[in-house]
Amino acid sequence: MPEEEKKDRVKSIFQFLKFTMFSASAGIIETGLFSLLSSVFHLKYWPSYLPALIASVLWNFTLNRKFTFKAANNVPVALMKVTVYYLIFTPLSTWWGNALTEGLHWNYYVVFVGTLLINFITEFLYSKFYTFRDVFIFPFTKSYVAKWETRRALKREMAAKGTSEAE
Repeated sequence: MPEEEKKDRVKSIFQFLKFTMFSASAGIIETGLFSLLSSVFHLKYWPSYLPALIASVLWNFTLNRKFTFKAANNVPVALMKVTVYYLIFTPLSTWWGNALTEGLHWNYYVVFVGTLLINFITEFLYSKFYTFRDVFIFPFTKSYVAKWETRRALKREMAAKGTSEAE
């Protein structure tokens, strides 16, 4: 195996391990909040699940962007990509979680842990191969990012010189 392939393989393994650790910490946050809302406040499945999911997503996105994928790319664009994932995952997982717990009377925690595992696997693949990769799904996105980065660099340059855009 060529040296470059070995480096890529090792990098991928470390990325997966870091993603796993940060996802576990997000899972602890999600589980704690879910448990608090469902066990202490006695909320049904979905009102317990949804805030817990949102809290864990924000935590996980922040840590994985900075430490796992070391993405210095445009944060709003990366966050938009993650939002697209969760616009699909959240309604589906809320629907199946509610259907399994309220309709079929499955245990909340069995459904919750299964959903965590599905989320972990699909989000890792989505993050690695889409969110933190420089491939743009919409043609205008690449030009938007380039314009945004140019404006941002200009603002930094002007701030360093002590001038403003109005001058």
